[in-house]
Amino acid sequence: MTLLSVNINKIALIRNSRGTNNPDLIKVALDCERFGAQGITLHPRPDQRHARYDDCVELKKILTTELNIEGYPTQNFIDVVLAVQPAQVTLVPDAPNALTSDAGWDTVTHQTMLTDVIKTLNARNIRTSLFVGTDATHVEYAAKCGAQRIELYTEHYAKNFITHKHEVILPYINAANIATANGLGINAGHDLNLDNLAFFAQQLPNLLEVSIGHALVCDALYLGLENTIQLYNRCLR
Repeated sequence: MTLLSVNINKIALIRNSRGTNNPDLIKVALDCERFGAQGITLHPRPDQRHARYDDCVELKKILTTELNIEGYPTQNFIDVVLAVQPAQVTLVPDAPNALTSDAGWDTVTHQTMLTDVIKTLNARNIRTSLFVGTDATHVEYAAKCGAQRIELYTEHYAKNFITHKHEVILPYINAANIATANGLGINAGHDLNLDNLAFFAQQLPNLLEVSIGHALVCDALYLGLENTIQLYNRCLR
């Protein structure tokens, strides 16, 4: 079964809005595990408007599932993940002021930098995933950079799912096949939800993990966190 990693950035954003520890991010993460999540994802940004670097430290101490830390590889970010040593680091090409991820890596242009960063992470036994689109060359160069996995950026799929799901899935199938041929594991994330997740997972049988935050937290407002996580897991079976 494809694993579900719950991104709890939106929970951290709510916490930060009042300057207190409510909701308690640690408790929410542990509850996500208890309710069936197989991983927890955090994406601390430079302004720390939601997840913070110290959240990564505290979560690593208590999680029994995999911790995935996403971010742009500034020196500060690298220092934090080397200290925390999560199971996985997902490198994203976000600018410091980005609202959310809006593109994958150009792994050709940034090959030298990414190779150096990944070599540093691999030396500490940290699995590294590169956030990429469906461009075949970018997928191939992700392997040349030394990554163990890619995370497919799925916004285009999600935006066109209702009207053209059979057409829009094809580039993702092709990218997944190229990734497999190059020895890369496949993750996916961005705008996946209860409507489009099952079809995506069915079409990519080698999909290892999805990271879902915004849609899952929105669904939990109406359905409850435990029920929502179980519904997402059901889409992946």
